[in-house]
Amino acid sequence: MKTLDLTTILRENGYVGRGVLMGKSPSGKSAAMAYFIMGRSENSQNRVFVPRGEELQIYPFDESKVEDPSLIIYWPVRIYENNTIVTNGDQTDTVYDFLKEGKSFEEALRTRCFEPDAPNFTSRISGMMTVEGEECSYKLSILKAADEEGSACLRNTFEYEKPINGLAHFIHTYQTDGKPLPAFAGEPEQVEIPETAGELCDILWNNLDPRYKISLFVRYIDLETGTSETCLVNKQNI
Repeated sequence: MKTLDLTTILRENGYVGRGVLMGKSPSGKSAAMAYFIMGRSENSQNRVFVPRGEELQIYPFDESKVEDPSLIIYWPVRIYENNTIVTNGDQTDTVYDFLKEGKSFEEALRTRCFEPDAPNFTSRISGMMTVEGEECSYKLSILKAADEEGSACLRNTFEYEKPINGLAHFIHTYQTDGKPLPAFAGEPEQVEIPETAGELCDILWNNLDPRYKISLFVRYIDLETGTSETCLVNKQNI
């Protein structure tokens, strides 16, 4: 599979929307993950990432300006045992609840569909990083509309049992800008990533379109110690 340049993907794409990235550091020492949100409306821009322990919640920056919280306020990061769940919607809770019941990532997402925001029908993108001892694996999923009417849901899941050092896989809601916004197509993009959370944070934040970027989360989990390094950036706090 061709390895792409993450900086080029972000710079050459007018609007990627929301993105989930998972992989492994070049040394193989750390499991890596990232999530970011972008938005064009005032309602979307009025958000910040708020850490809740090791988990993450999206919260209004100015509660008085909230118009419709249904698709913009959710938990993008939740943890169940050795699994870190990262998604672009309230399906985070769906996956978490299914794992608690002894069910799978895939079973959880079979109960969900793309977002009901016609005409875009924004895809639901999800990832789950699993750390077992000094090894990690991850899955990525996209639930998207099968046609312009949103008459059916396409469900694609990609599993990475043995991540390759220095590589990650990146999936985002939109292929590019447009009216309506075209859904991401094909396999997750394979990209090179740096050794630390801070370096990846800089690459992502500095190359997302400054007009639309809102918040960014990056976490690296040390596979030897289980400790994590987290980078969090909110546009509203800058």
